[in-house]
Parts: sequence; structure tokens; C-alpha cells
Amino acid sequence: MDFSVILQSLPLYFSGLWTTVWLVGLSLVIGLAVAIPLAIARNSSLWVIWLPAWCYIYFFRGTPLLVQLYLIYYGMDQFFPVKDTWWEHAWFCALVAFILNTSAYTAEIIRGAINGLSKGEIEAAKAYGMSPWLTYRRIVLPSALRRALPAYSNEVIFMLHGSAVAGIVTILDLTGTARLVSSRYYAPFEAFLVAGLFYLLLTFLILWCFKRAEKRFLAYLRPIS
Repeated sequence: MDFSVILQSLPLYFSGLWTTVWLVGLSLVIGLAVAIPLAIARNSSLWVIWLPAWCYIYFFRGTPLLVQLYLIYYGMDQFFPVKDTWWEHAWFCALVAFILNTSAYTAEIIRGAINGLSKGEIEAAKAYGMSPWLTYRRIVLPSALRRALPAYSNEVIFMLHGSAVAGIVTILDLTGTARLVSSRYYAPFEAFLVAGLFYLLLTFLILWCFKRAEKRFLAYLRPIS
């Protein structure tokens, strides 16, 4: 193993790490904001509301993230001009693909958490005279989001690992940086080993943060000793 290649390439890897973190982080934040109304719509009893949400979720869960990225990256100019605009950049295309993908998976996670709520919580809210909207805002969504934490942590990790496809469309994230280092120094083992270690570190930090969040927000579900 050539450690000199690793040492010389560390600035590139730190730059790629930052790109991966902000790209995944921003897509998760926006994706969560999109997923909540999607999950509510998916649980609606009106077909004009749940059917579009179901089609959206089914499409983006049923097709690979790489295919979605290619469709957006190469296909946007089929519908409107993107030349010399800020949305023609590869990072914007990757961000849109990540948001659409993670929002579909997260919507199903939240929908499952909503459906798994105890009927007693909702009945208690009705007994207090809360409207359906107030019940959702004060009871259903806070409880569902807490219960969804364990499953959502898996989605965050999957999104982090899935973000590796961004390197294919010229973005210098961690995987894109590894490809660059590999082609520059002809050292693929060292290049991708370092990228893998950075992904491991990020995964560990995500798991640690979610364990802390679960310990705090799901404490009321633990049995009393």
C-alpha cells in the first residue's frame, strides 16, 4: 500500500467529504419536508388525494436512484431549456434526484408510523374536542415522527451510501474524489479504501446521533423497571 498517495490526496478527500455531507444533508432536510404531506395524503380516504401520492411513491421506490439521476441529468433539457442556467449544474440535478428518492421512502416510513399509532391517543384527542388538523399537529405527527426514528436512521444511511452515484455525473464527492485519485495515481485500492473509511466514519456518526435521539425521544416507550 502506498501511503504517500493517501497523504497527498487528503485535501481532495476532505473537499469531497464536505460535498457529500452538504448534498446528502440538504436532500434529507428538504426530502423530509416533502415526505410529511405525502404521507398524510397517502393515508387519505379520497382517491384524488391518495392516488397521486401513491404513484409518486411507487415510481421513486420502484426505480433505481442511478436511473432517476440519469433521467434528470440528461433529460431536463427535453422539457425546458437549461443551458446557461444554475439548474443545469450536476450538483442541482443530483440534489433533485436525491430529494425525490428520499422523500418517497421517508413518506412510507412516516405513513407506517402513523398507521401504527395507538387508537387510544387519537380517541383521547377527539375526547378533548380537537379538530382533525389539530389532532394531526399535536398528537399524530409528533408521535409518528418519534416512532419513525429507528426506521428513518436506515433511510439516512441508505441515502448516504446511495449518494455515491453523484460521482458518475462529474460531482467530486467522496466517490468522485476516489475515482479522480485512482486515475491520477493509478492506485485504485488506496483511493477507494480511503473513501470507504470516510463513509464508515459518517455512518458511525449518523448511528450515534440517532441512538442519542432515540434515547431521548423514545424514552416513554421503554418499560418501567
